[in-house]
Amino acid sequence: MNSPTRQSANTSITDQLGKSISLPSEPLRIVSLVPSQTELLYDLGLGEEVVGITKFCIHPDTWFRAKTRVGGTKKVDVEIVRFLNPNLVLANKEENLPEEIRAIEAFCPVWTSDISTVEQALDMIHQIGKMTGTSEKATDTVSQVNHAFHGLTFDKTYRCAYMIWKDPWMAAGGDTFINAMLRACGMENVLETHLRYPVLQWSELIALKPEVVLLSSEPYPFKMKDLQILYEILPEVKLRLVDGEIFSWYGSRMLMAPEYFRWLRNGLEEG
Repeated sequence: MNSPTRQSANTSITDQLGKSISLPSEPLRIVSLVPSQTELLYDLGLGEEVVGITKFCIHPDTWFRAKTRVGGTKKVDVEIVRFLNPNLVLANKEENLPEEIRAIEAFCPVWTSDISTVEQALDMIHQIGKMTGTSEKATDTVSQVNHAFHGLTFDKTYRCAYMIWKDPWMAAGGDTFINAMLRACGMENVLETHLRYPVLQWSELIALKPEVVLLSSEPYPFKMKDLQILYEILPEVKLRLVDGEIFSWYGSRMLMAPEYFRWLRNGLEEG
């Protein structure tokens, strides 16, 4: 694959933390430390430019099997990253550890996303398109997401808790991208006034009076047995296992969200 045409040599670009980095003049060698952004790179038409990914970058499967893995999102092997000789690393404030990012910044520019809204996710897509010479495809992706979400409306709003972890039980708070996707799905997050991912006691969850509790497939892979635990505590509440990638991946996978949300809502309304 030919390298995309990019901006002029040593162009400066600012990441979502407000940090300025200098883009290289030579062909890109990218390491992605964020699964959703890895999938975006693939969907933007990049290939040889991506030289390293994490073990959680499972989409696309061809990259998961073939690309060099640099550890996990929070256990990055900095020496493998150094060995790959990248000239651009893509990271995320929540996904990656600050100390590991600082270690990589000692030898390579790191562009870091910080995403808690749909608008910030779309800005990330634009910015990655600009950095990788794929602005046309990135702009088209953003337009498709905007169009799909614009037509997403529901007559009823459900009070909802979105669980991400077990023992301790943890839910998504109001300053997360998950919260933004819950809104798009016509849900009112009962933990919207809480920050990040609060730990919940059963008494707290009962007091919040959710109408719906969603149990995510990631980072904790909830199963049917977990639904049964919650059913005994909240017998009147609608309980569902849901696709965590749809609710938490802020790249091109957002294109799949509206159809999934309609399917989920139809199921809730049917009982």
